Amino acid sequence: MAEIIRMPKMSDTMEEGVIAAWLKKVGDVVKPGDIIAEVETDKATMELESYEEGVLLHIGVQQKDAVPVNGVIAIIGEKGENIDALLKEIDGGAAPASKQEEKVASPKEEKKEEKKEAPASEKIDVSGINATVITMPKMSDTMTEGTIASWLKKVGDTVKSGDIIAEVETDKATMELESYEDGTLLYIGVEAGDSVEIDGVIAIIGEKGADYETLLKAHKNSSASSAAPAPEAKKEENAPEAPKEEAKAPAPVSAVSISSSSENGRVKASPLAKKMASEKGIDIALVKGSGEAGRIVKRDVESFDPAVAKAAAAPTAMATSAPAVGQESYREEKVSQMRKVIAKRLAESKFTAPHFYLTMEINMDKAIEARASMNEISPVKISFNDMVIKAAAAALRQHPKVNSSWLGDKIRYNDHIHIGMAVAVEEGLLVPVIRFADSKSLSQISNEAKTLGGKAKNKELQPKDWEGNTFTISNLGMFGIDEFTAIINPPDACILAVGGIKETVIVKNGQMKIGNVMKVTLSCDHRVVDGAVGSAFLQTLKGLLEDPVRILI
Repeated sequence: MAEIIRMPKMSDTMEEGVIAAWLKKVGDVVKPGDIIAEVETDKATMELESYEEGVLLHIGVQQKDAVPVNGVIAIIGEKGENIDALLKEIDGGAAPASKQEEKVASPKEEKKEEKKEAPASEKIDVSGINATVITMPKMSDTMTEGTIASWLKKVGDTVKSGDIIAEVETDKATMELESYEDGTLLYIGVEAGDSVEIDGVIAIIGEKGADYETLLKAHKNSSASSAAPAPEAKKEENAPEAPKEEAKAPAPVSAVSISSSSENGRVKASPLAKKMASEKGIDIALVKGSGEAGRIVKRDVESFDPAVAKAAAAPTAMATSAPAVGQESYREEKVSQMRKVIAKRLAESKFTAPHFYLTMEINMDKAIEARASMNEISPVKISFNDMVIKAAAAALRQHPKVNSSWLGDKIRYNDHIHIGMAVAVEEGLLVPVIRFADSKSLSQISNEAKTLGGKAKNKELQPKDWEGNTFTISNLGMFGIDEFTAIINPPDACILAVGGIKETVIVKNGQMKIGNVMKVTLSCDHRVVDGAVGSAFLQTLKGLLEDPVRILI
């Protein structure tokens, strides 16, 4: 189904954007994450990323032409799809407005005009205020809100365009928030550790001494009027409501000034410092920061002495007594962005897609022998999980109905095979994607899996690393789990849960002997995959792993 691409609001002051250059042309294939155009805003020239997959069917704005925010830029859909009705709908949406503008003589229209203009006279004049409101940008396609992990600037600091003012934790990664403004940080609206929705006010940057409170009030009024015009009109008639709005405005300013490095249990550290501490096995919480506002930087991790830290921590540990027997205690932590999205997506999957499960035992004796032989000559060490990924990709090639997605009014059968690999991280689960897994060798899969796994644990994954999966594998065998069921990872139709290899007694040709068995469970979306289809896939997978030389062909 064709999707309209509209001009996004790329900065808080942006009203329109100019298409500086088209990087795709009509007829080109577009994938999520592709840059389709460069857009010149009032702040900078930025890249316009597509979140849709399909073919570029229509371009509505030529290069060097301007289009207002939310104006139609392009249409992406399936190859050969008829978009005439969609184009008429777009054109028709503008026509009634122009006709209404021509009907000026009607007395009823004049009364409506008066009513529309009445609130305008009450708008707050901010023309003389040299400051800009900074709002929470959308940093990934699934992001609905962001958490301020740490502030790298404080109120009163000078900020230059390109400076990193904060670290923002999204559902996928911790990312740096860059300023496009020059000036002084006048106001911080969100404390470190707190969340704010997309387009919510984060801060105000401007000329030192600028009246940011009036600007903030004007921004709130304009946001409220655009979100709910009817209730806003009632509030204006009710005079006692106004002072409450004014009383609330200054509160966040004083709240921000008391934030500290240990607030909400978070440790202020640069991404590089966190990565170095993780690689060296250092508990980052024990490192004393020498950066701005006590932030831990690279030099602090390099000079960290565990012996000194333990000696300093010893008196504190002795002073802290254990809870008395029978004493109730608990602690609460704010839900991270990653955990929120995991909860939302998996709940939707579990309660929307009708799951059913197929479990099969696989004799891994030959796979164990083959792995040992391959690792004698392979440049990278091949794991059993690498073999499962390769075998699953080969089985998907033979059973394309498993490599599919439910799209409501149609089913998409993917010709390409992109396997998502579930990776456990401290705050939840990430699923980096091994693309075109069926065409890669075991050593290539092994190398890519290790690289993506490391990036996931260090929160260094980029959107291109986690988007586009057509099938997912979740392996808990390394944790001693024999068998489990997994929730389907949208938009996939299936997910394979892999247990550990267990030495057990097996019966073959009427004889009992010791063998190595691995259990796998395929979770299927019954709207797309039936029992016979899922079973045939598992039979092929079993055959490939029990005779692994077949996956090398």
